[in-house]
Amino acid sequence: MAPRFKDGDAVVAINAKWVAWTHTLFAYAAFFSALIVGVALHYHKIVQNEHYGYPDEWFPSVSATIGDRYPERSFFQVFIAITSGPRFLLVFLWYIITARPNSTLPKVVAGVGVFRTLTCGGWTYVTSTDDHDWHDIFMISYLVATLPWTLGCLALSPNNRRAVKYRKIMASLFFGTLVPLIYYFIQHKVHKVPGAYTRYAFFEWSLILFDVGFDAITVLDFEGLELVVRDVKGISRGQLKTTADSVLEKGKGKPVSNTFGEGFFWTEILDAAADVYNGFVFWTIVTGLPVLVWYFPLWHMGISGYEVAIVACISPLFFAIPSLRSAATKNLRLLHLMSLTALLAYKFHDPANRLFITAFALSTTCAAWVASFFAERGNTARLEARIMAWGVGLIMSVVAKFACTTNNPLWPVMHGENGGWNKIGLFIAIFAVLRSQRGSITSGSDYLPAGGKKGSSLLAGVGFGGLMFAIVSLLTDSSTMISWVWDGYPVRGPIAVPHGSVTIFAMGAGLVYGIFRPGVAGSWTAYGIGSVGAALLTYYHHWTGYYGALALAFYIMAVAPVLIKSAVRHSPAGTFGIGFVLYIFLLLFHVWVVAYAFVPGGPLVREHTDWVMLTTMLAIGAGVFSAATSNSGPSRKKPVSPNSKRQRSYYVYVLAALQLLSVSVAYLRFPTNDYKPHHPEEKIVTAGIWTVHFGLDNDMWASERRMRDVIGELELDVIGFLESDNQRIIMGNKDVTQYIAEDLGYYTDFGPGPNKHTWGSALLSKFPIVNSTHHLLPSPVGELAPAIHATLDMYGEMVDIVVFHSGQEEDPEDRRLQSQYLSKLMGSSPRPLILLSYLVTKPLEGNYNTYVSDVSQMKDIDPTDWDRWCEYVLYKKIHRTGYARVSRDTITDTEIQVGKFVVGEPVPENEVRIPEELVPVGRRFPPLFRGEGVRGHRYHVFDEPRYWQ
Repeated sequence: MAPRFKDGDAVVAINAKWVAWTHTLFAYAAFFSALIVGVALHYHKIVQNEHYGYPDEWFPSVSATIGDRYPERSFFQVFIAITSGPRFLLVFLWYIITARPNSTLPKVVAGVGVFRTLTCGGWTYVTSTDDHDWHDIFMISYLVATLPWTLGCLALSPNNRRAVKYRKIMASLFFGTLVPLIYYFIQHKVHKVPGAYTRYAFFEWSLILFDVGFDAITVLDFEGLELVVRDVKGISRGQLKTTADSVLEKGKGKPVSNTFGEGFFWTEILDAAADVYNGFVFWTIVTGLPVLVWYFPLWHMGISGYEVAIVACISPLFFAIPSLRSAATKNLRLLHLMSLTALLAYKFHDPANRLFITAFALSTTCAAWVASFFAERGNTARLEARIMAWGVGLIMSVVAKFACTTNNPLWPVMHGENGGWNKIGLFIAIFAVLRSQRGSITSGSDYLPAGGKKGSSLLAGVGFGGLMFAIVSLLTDSSTMISWVWDGYPVRGPIAVPHGSVTIFAMGAGLVYGIFRPGVAGSWTAYGIGSVGAALLTYYHHWTGYYGALALAFYIMAVAPVLIKSAVRHSPAGTFGIGFVLYIFLLLFHVWVVAYAFVPGGPLVREHTDWVMLTTMLAIGAGVFSAATSNSGPSRKKPVSPNSKRQRSYYVYVLAALQLLSVSVAYLRFPTNDYKPHHPEEKIVTAGIWTVHFGLDNDMWASERRMRDVIGELELDVIGFLESDNQRIIMGNKDVTQYIAEDLGYYTDFGPGPNKHTWGSALLSKFPIVNSTHHLLPSPVGELAPAIHATLDMYGEMVDIVVFHSGQEEDPEDRRLQSQYLSKLMGSSPRPLILLSYLVTKPLEGNYNTYVSDVSQMKDIDPTDWDRWCEYVLYKKIHRTGYARVSRDTITDTEIQVGKFVVGEPVPENEVRIPEELVPVGRRFPPLFRGEGVRGHRYHVFDEPRYWQ
């Protein structure tokens, strides 16, 4: 019989630690019962993956164990269902012992705990075999929520040394395990290393142990609670200090400790988010205008006159007129609203109109942001908030491009049909401006703290110009520096996905460090580290070069707040105006090094990216010198105000959300590497060549989606892209291959990289790329000629593919030397080989007879095709069966040439042309492009494909 109770006596008293023990027991039982049953019943099946099975792989992964087969899946789901009750109760009890008056963090952590529990149920009961997408969504959500749950529990832990110690150990083991976990997953997925998945599985199971173990430590905290519920130690009443309280007391005056010790207000984080979105719009306009400018010299094949639009960014020079400066600082909302015209530019079909509208928007947004910095120079907290909005806005733009396969969805070259989010982006931008610019504006008069020094206005401006160029040229896309260090297969360094998220993390970490530790970020030691990173990025490939890239990214973002705070101490015309002038000079400089054949004075800077990098770092160094003078006065140690501390926290929260989003995108975009050719039963290879004109169509729209459609409909297994390197400011720092490769399923090789000064070549292949090398062919006078020489595994046979772009018509000696080099390269290969090329020669004449010769051993896919000048498909030691030419519509100015080949069949001595009706259906070209074709794409010149046997 239950005891009677009065004044707090309990009917039943159960120590709350048993909730934690029950949760731990059933959670472990769910996983390990499935492991035992799975090994006993389906061992060979659950250790099998897409590449290897037993004995290469001998231990199953968690996902294969719990989700693929009956009855182990049922064991797992039953025990997880039992675990859910203790789990919800555990989250509730944790909130009880951590809740304090006027504290929002315990509520946030409790909400995250409930969310994790629900998403755990999602990926438990929706397996990857049921619905792969939803399984991944639930799994990613669970993993992303693990970070705030872990950090929140650590911050709120009752001051129990033993429990805190074990939590730190478990958290460190959990997050530390992620590094080898990702490493071995990449070894398995990308490199296809035997046994790598087994090693990955061990770390995956370790994550389970550490994740459940972290929550099991609540046993030590729940000992002071009994159910039904009587608090025997008073810890649920907020009377005991938490670990976070102790840390905050010890760390008073320290910027990091104080930042997160304030109250949490949703209105203020909404203000921070609006500020960041305004920063995002700024970077969208800054990076969008050069793409529009590039269209005009691209179609004019030289200077067009429209290039002058890039000077729109020097509008801060007009702040030398005091009345204009005062008007700008007092009308910031109007300036920001005027800059939003760039988000309306997509409504204008005419390229020139879009350019003019975006140029106007760029001039106003540059003026608006410089005026914002200048207006707040007397208010340290608000100036810092503007700088963080500017920096986090940059990271938001990079995350947006990372999520949209390197196209910013608000650019004027985007619209609804090609992946643009222009309407919703404009709507949010209007709200953000109205929200973030509603506060009072400080005076526009000169300001200098008492006893302070200004340093040099000129050097401060030079530093800002170098900073702007470094950011826009290297950090506006997460794949840019990765393309600098990429050097072909096998993979020996980072790849755009997932390592783009690592670049984003380095940028965010650098910005936060620059805000919290400006003295160190602005030091000459930090400058030296950044310079070393720049040198490694410039001169090295693979991981060494990428480590330099990460160091440089961290440094650029860290020094940005220092340089901007130094620049606002002077007239904005003399710092920001001069800075934008230098930015334009460096922009032209970095284009001239590759466009030397088409611009005046180009040969003087030919192929000198190292000079560009040196100039950039010297410019930043000038800014550091000026900032060091500015920070040498008595105001250097000025304490951080409570208002500034609270504001910092909100921008850091937004930044953390963006970082988690980038990790989620990396997971969702991770290459599957399980691509299959279109007609494996016929052992057919359909190969094509296309000069894609940098992914801009004839009407100045991004053309990746239209390219994808025709490539997919042509059933191309291998395609070479030429004029495909967009990793420069003037081309938007993007990669036209990513969307097509991910959507259609291709392995991708792009190269040589942007630091090799070519217009680019790329290879997309349904077949695994076993090895590839990048070549720069002899070009003593004209533009550099890039080539990719790759070996593909086609149906178990090694076949070489060469993608090549020769020099322009005006340099015949270059083209002669290039033909000799490539002829020897192709002749040296003992394997079957297909050349996908841009040769700039007439059929049967001149250099054609070097490419098709006894030295190269190559044959022309159709010597009777008289209407060629640029694109050619050549082959050797492989059976040619078909050839077609497909019109490009308005996507580029060049058609697609396509050849069909059969792997594994003996090559007949005399290939005979045959009519299509004699060709097996699987070897035919798609009928979709006959006659008028589809969307402007049709077979032309011969009006039909040609076939041989």
